[in-house]
Amino acid sequence: MTRTTPDTDAVAPHPVLAHRYGRAEEREGFVRSLFDETAPHYDRIDRVFSLGTGPGYRRRALREAGLRPGMRVLDVAVGTGLVARQAVAITGDPALVTGLDPSEGMLAEARKSLPGVTLVQGRAERIPLPDGSMDFLSMGYALRHVADLGAAFAEYRRVLRPGGTVLLLEIGRPESRLARMVERFYMGAVIPALCRIAAPRHRSGELMRYYWETIEACVPAETILGALGAAGFRDAACATELEVFRAYTARA
Repeated sequence: MTRTTPDTDAVAPHPVLAHRYGRAEEREGFVRSLFDETAPHYDRIDRVFSLGTGPGYRRRALREAGLRPGMRVLDVAVGTGLVARQAVAITGDPALVTGLDPSEGMLAEARKSLPGVTLVQGRAERIPLPDGSMDFLSMGYALRHVADLGAAFAEYRRVLRPGGTVLLLEIGRPESRLARMVERFYMGAVIPALCRIAAPRHRSGELMRYYWETIEACVPAETILGALGAAGFRDAACATELEVFRAYTARA
């Protein structure tokens, strides 16, 4: 399989968060440990966070991006399978869907709810799949956890067939001051508190605080779109709902 490297320098999705890990090289280990330990509670955390609207939004986003029955799908950072479940429902065949994740804890949970789906342990920056083997690639709310946007996007383009689609679901900072204040309070205080109640004695509250910190520190949408273009993608665009929910799409 041929691996490509973007011409641009490494682009991290956010700076080092020194109170979480000391160096950029330590990010991967910290994130993997955090997700390993919270995996058994992650679906409950998501229900608290999304107020039960998550499955419908994910399925609609996949359809609007062009996912259709019969397509081969790679879901990067599959986690417990929240996006992959909707991809299976649309494609009509779990054998068409592959999930990739660096966290063995998350993959263990995904195996319980994704029978027939191929699950692979691996990183976005180095995907163990052949060139041009996928029609559609999705990533749900995990872009902030990769080490290098350029390296990840180069791999996404490599594994997609010519004309294939990438869909990146993310949460971003609102532009209006009031919306930012509401998001900061909800994501930075309310959700971590609710998660500590829903999953006591575990790191769920820490996970959601980290989630918010990476949202607040994340590079702007223009940087993400630019990195997609630098990796060779065409027609890169970002659709935003409620000033917060972002769906990045592009064509290989």
